[in-house]
Amino acid sequence: MNDYYADLGVSREATAEEIKKAYRKKARQLHPDVNPGADAEAEFKRVSQAYDVLGDAAKRAAFDRGQDPYGGATGGFGQGFTFSDIMDAFFGGTAAGARGPRSRVQRGHDALVRLDIDLATAVFGGEETLHIDTAVLCTTCSGAGAQPGSGTRTCQVCSGRGEVQQVQRSFLGQVMTSRPCQACRGYGDVIEHPCFDCSGEGRVRTRRDLTLRVPAGVDSGTRIQLGGEGEVGPYGGEPGDLYVEIAVEPHETFTRRGDDLHATLEVPMTAAALGATLPVETLDGGSEVELPPGTQPGETITLRGQGVTHLRQEGRGDVILHLDVKVPTALTDEQRELMSQLAELRGESRPTGRMAGAAHGRRGSKLWDALRGR
Repeated sequence: MNDYYADLGVSREATAEEIKKAYRKKARQLHPDVNPGADAEAEFKRVSQAYDVLGDAAKRAAFDRGQDPYGGATGGFGQGFTFSDIMDAFFGGTAAGARGPRSRVQRGHDALVRLDIDLATAVFGGEETLHIDTAVLCTTCSGAGAQPGSGTRTCQVCSGRGEVQQVQRSFLGQVMTSRPCQACRGYGDVIEHPCFDCSGEGRVRTRRDLTLRVPAGVDSGTRIQLGGEGEVGPYGGEPGDLYVEIAVEPHETFTRRGDDLHATLEVPMTAAALGATLPVETLDGGSEVELPPGTQPGETITLRGQGVTHLRQEGRGDVILHLDVKVPTALTDEQRELMSQLAELRGESRPTGRMAGAAHGRRGSKLWDALRGR
């Protein structure tokens, strides 16, 4: 009688997991597709037979008692050794057709919806109502998939195993392969009278409303995850998650850059020259800004803490107003006379232009020095 423990290189006290690991290691080394040596096929059959015995509790017990583990039958590769065992050895798991019937109950898919919000909601947060089309539990059959009062019957093709086996001969001997049963789709049972409402799937599609709390500070592209609000799985399976992608609508006044809000403030020429207190409207309501005398076009005024709320942080960004000094384009005779008097008083009745350099008119720029002949 062969010493199967020696063939696998394990002790007689080895656990089932140690025996399995030892076989995997040797099978990888000796498989004829990997090792073309003259003795590889014979060695592979020998360690495969050893695993066939030691990997089975009843056969191993018989072998330890000194009895024939095959009960007098001729042992060898192919008796009680299936294709799934080879897949276990090489890939560390079961073969493609999972052993035993698979469950009908599965987790539902995640869902993704888009939510359009205005800038004020993005800044301060708020509640929005979502209209979602997803799969929900069928209330008629409560997710069972069968008509009320009926159930399932054991598949007659696979006898409830969920798989069918086929024995084939190869150069390795007899190899048993398993594949999902086509009659029951691998479930092991058949729904004889499917539910009319869900067509035997245990779920139906419907529209439902969901209230979403939008946190302050979100921006376009932000995704909010709602656990368990996605599609219900087949036959009452656990629902997936719902992801809400935010899209912030453009605002007629403000443009967002990070957590700051930018806007253009048109200022009359006289107010820019004399200074003024101007009313402005922000998302926080009415406010006033102080315009210092001699304000120039393109200057900015910053309103601290009136921008977008920092997402998941304290504080807010700023509102930045870009000043656009408006020069009048149409003057009355009286206005023209007054402007002429002002020009006389400022010595600008015969104005001369002055070129400014790349540094926006700073006299210290290289371009300005070059123009002055320095």
